[in-house]
Amino acid sequence: MNSAINISLPDGEAIDFILVEGGEFLMGDDNSDYAGEKPAHRVKLSSFYIGKYPLTQSQWQAIMGENPSKDKGENRPVEWVSWSDAQDFIIKLNEQTGWQFRLPTEAEWEYAARGGKYSQGYIYSGSDKLKQVGWYAENSNDETHEAGLLLANELGIYDMSGNVWEWCVDWYRYGEGYYEDCQKQGLVENPHGPDNGDYRVIRGGSCFDDSMDCRATYRSRYSYVPDDRGEGIGFRLVFLPQSVG
Repeated sequence: MNSAINISLPDGEAIDFILVEGGEFLMGDDNSDYAGEKPAHRVKLSSFYIGKYPLTQSQWQAIMGENPSKDKGENRPVEWVSWSDAQDFIIKLNEQTGWQFRLPTEAEWEYAARGGKYSQGYIYSGSDKLKQVGWYAENSNDETHEAGLLLANELGIYDMSGNVWEWCVDWYRYGEGYYEDCQKQGLVENPHGPDNGDYRVIRGGSCFDDSMDCRATYRSRYSYVPDDRGEGIGFRLVFLPQSVG
């Protein structure tokens, strides 16, 4: 099984993916001051491929024919896209490539951000020092930056802390006991979040946020319905190994 793969798009564009080998991890953080990350609970995931970088503006434009981003730049992450916009992109991308891409689940996102089986237990994705791996309020000049300029995490994935928030496929139901329910199950396999809700999960923080928001375990306090667009909100893609070949 290849540890990395490159998928060609129209107009000569391509997307790089990194294999995240399946395994078990402790999702959440019991030591956090933020209740939304508690309680930590055991999760088991199957292997998956995730984008090496957040989706860029040139990749978006190759499929959608336009660029909604405020901070323009071909290699900067696409932003100002809603969860529904991301789904429209994925439908078109799947039709044009014959692959089956999707957004990551929240559990897949956190596992990849924390380095998967090779995790060193860093606070942020790849380091305990955010300036090494992420663009945030203190170093970004309040604008997005080209993907991949800072250090990668343990898996070779870039920009999972800061630069842009990233949509996940899950519904977000803060304060309704979802993490508590997961903990009671003992070990949750390939979770996809609550069955329903009003908001969708965003993860990772952005160039406008403080360091707390960029932690690998952090779950946004902000509420975004699927059609909401926001400054500094983008996404990255996932597909499963059985799609290869």
